Amino acid sequence: MKSNYIKFINTILLSIQNALSPKQFILFSSVLIGIASSLAVIVLKYFASLIFTTASTIHYNSHSKYLLIVLPVIGILLTVLYTHKVLRNRFDKGTSKILYAIVRRSSNVPKYQMHAQIVTSALTVGMGGSAGLESPIVITGAALGSNYSRAFNLDYKTKTLLLSCGVAAGISAAFNAPIAGVLFVTEVLLVDITISAFIPLLIAAATGALISTIILDASILLSFKQQEHFHYQNVPFYILLGILCGLTTVYYSRVSAQIESYFEHHKVNRYIKALVGSFILVGLIYLFPSLFGEGYESIKTLSLPDPERLLEHTLFDDLQDKQWALLVFVAAAMLLKVFATGITLGSGGNGGSFAPSLFMGAYLGFVFSRLMNVFNFAHPLPVSNFTIVGMAGVLSGIFHAPLTAIFLIAEITGGYDLMVPLIIVSSLSFAISKGLDQHSMEIKLLAKMGHIVTGDKDKDILSNLDISTFIEKDFKSVRPENTLGDLAELISLSDKTVFPVLSDTQQLLGIVYLEQVRKIIFDKDHYDAMYVKELMTPVAVIISPTDKMDLIMQKFDQSKKWYLPVVENDKYIGFISKSNLLDTYRTQLITSTID
Repeated sequence: MKSNYIKFINTILLSIQNALSPKQFILFSSVLIGIASSLAVIVLKYFASLIFTTASTIHYNSHSKYLLIVLPVIGILLTVLYTHKVLRNRFDKGTSKILYAIVRRSSNVPKYQMHAQIVTSALTVGMGGSAGLESPIVITGAALGSNYSRAFNLDYKTKTLLLSCGVAAGISAAFNAPIAGVLFVTEVLLVDITISAFIPLLIAAATGALISTIILDASILLSFKQQEHFHYQNVPFYILLGILCGLTTVYYSRVSAQIESYFEHHKVNRYIKALVGSFILVGLIYLFPSLFGEGYESIKTLSLPDPERLLEHTLFDDLQDKQWALLVFVAAAMLLKVFATGITLGSGGNGGSFAPSLFMGAYLGFVFSRLMNVFNFAHPLPVSNFTIVGMAGVLSGIFHAPLTAIFLIAEITGGYDLMVPLIIVSSLSFAISKGLDQHSMEIKLLAKMGHIVTGDKDKDILSNLDISTFIEKDFKSVRPENTLGDLAELISLSDKTVFPVLSDTQQLLGIVYLEQVRKIIFDKDHYDAMYVKELMTPVAVIISPTDKMDLIMQKFDQSKKWYLPVVENDKYIGFISKSNLLDTYRTQLITSTID
């Protein structure tokens, strides 16, 4: 029955595809993908909200006060079990995997990612794992767009565009922020994009936001109402906050990478690893309950006039009338968030860094502005505004996406009055993060391995060219003891302009360039009197098969040659042509531009 239903739907869609022009079908598809991605978001958000609400309600009942710290253990263990038994360990986490799919897998995302991310992140984050749902949402949306495109045999450009539509719709639905969804795609996923490609992205993002608005309860989404206006006198303090946000992002990215690496390199049973990690996590949650789940509820609390409510039902409950207790609690929770997230993901849970970045930004903005007010450094700062703007600062630095951060916070606050401080804080944070860490934390590992985009379009394309496909081995070689006559005969039989001079053991001794011997090659009087060893040019630059393509291009530029020899273990292999490289580069450049 299910198979017949799917075939019926496919038949209808194929009929629509045949009736529409390619561009019209893309626009139609962007709506469908927007709907599908937003529905995935709704399932995730409702599940996470249901668990959080239920757990919080029971936790505050004195008879079941420890339920809140038991759930994360169950959630991470179930996630590991599902990954091991159902997915058979075929599971990728993180936005960087989508970048990898675009560049290395022709935008093909495995089918199981359409459901795997929803199930695993719902189990992990919904049951208290200290991570975010947005990265799983991104991968789910990308999988929906990619597999939809494959079903209709669409080309690489269209597949990449519809994959991006799924991502834009997912982010848009998660925050009811369509502009931020589109900007996230253009800043994080796509290396290059033309103006015409924005239309499907905008349609998908608008569809995602609309479905989310209709179905999702507004209380489930992260949203604020700006309470105080921006005053230019506060600009110096926003500058200071931007610097702190930049340093915080570097702290987050480096510490979280170390924690996950620590878990990864300990080769113990996956279930033992999950138990150890989850027990450490519940210890942190017991001390700081706001580390439970995404933490969006606590962010909302900080932006309200009575943030002291954050201490309720904690070990610091009796101190809620003391503002220093609140500041210490919030500062400690902010610093420990990276440990909670790293442990959640490292021990086998699934989630992302989107929510943790917003959490740390809000907590940082709150602590900073409150401290300034306590010490009376200036007129009272609007704490709620600094709490809101801090989120944009940390998000911008972690993802290296300042425009996404600016417009996301502008959209979820319902106004643009804070645009100036958002720009200041996000730009400074991005500049500091970029200066200290060249790559965002999402792509740092893959960039180091040479697998993925780096933000430099030329380097991105070159890094994904396979050197072995450019090595030409059909060059005729000569010996140093050969005469000019021997060389002339060889030239007459070849269409090449360079000739390697090799020893008996295939060592490259030099190169004869046709342009350098052209004047004497027809002088038969020298045929027996001159030898190749007198005519060859010493080898100044060689290429190794392990060289990266960007280094190879540097060698071509420095040597001013159009052919360079490839040598491995002192043995000549062949030549690489600069013209062939440039032709391939030009083709890849055209292909990678989404229009």
